[in-house]
Amino acid sequence: MEHRSEAGEIDLYYGDESQISEQGYVPYGWQFKEENICIRSSKSAHINCFGLLSRDNRFVYQTTGENITSDFVIEQLDYFSLRLKKHTVIVLDNAKIHQSQKMKAMQDIWAKRKLFIFFLPPYSPHLNIIERLWKELKSRWICPDDYENEQRLFYSLKLILNAVGKDLFINFKPFRFNLI
Repeated sequence: MEHRSEAGEIDLYYGDESQISEQGYVPYGWQFKEENICIRSSKSAHINCFGLLSRDNRFVYQTTGENITSDFVIEQLDYFSLRLKKHTVIVLDNAKIHQSQKMKAMQDIWAKRKLFIFFLPPYSPHLNIIERLWKELKSRWICPDDYENEQRLFYSLKLILNAVGKDLFINFKPFRFNLI
């Protein structure tokens, strides 16, 4: 699929969900002994995002304050499928919402619209490039000051999501197989 995408034969997107909350994102940190560092946080406000990302940074997303369900993903993929110009593959993980009976029922309809779903093997988030986007979003693009309050966080998030592929880019290494 990667080779067919590189050759322009198909469009290839990687899809997944992520949650951004006022609780903040601190994967690790350090400070000097005398230094006092804090990031304000709250567990009250969060926003969920479903996104589709290509290696050339084309990014489609939708946010919601509700939990992301199969119905939500179906709605987003259905809308996406109506705008396709060529065969398109969406790579998804094996989350329950992606494997639901409703999702399976839609695959024939989407195939007629040139949209196909490919499921990654279990426990392989490293193969889904949108995971890199979520990491950049949470660890670099959202600043600690953005967690000051709910309005600022969600406003910053919206600006960042709109900038992906326009002002913000992830440089993915070309995908290569070494055949022996």
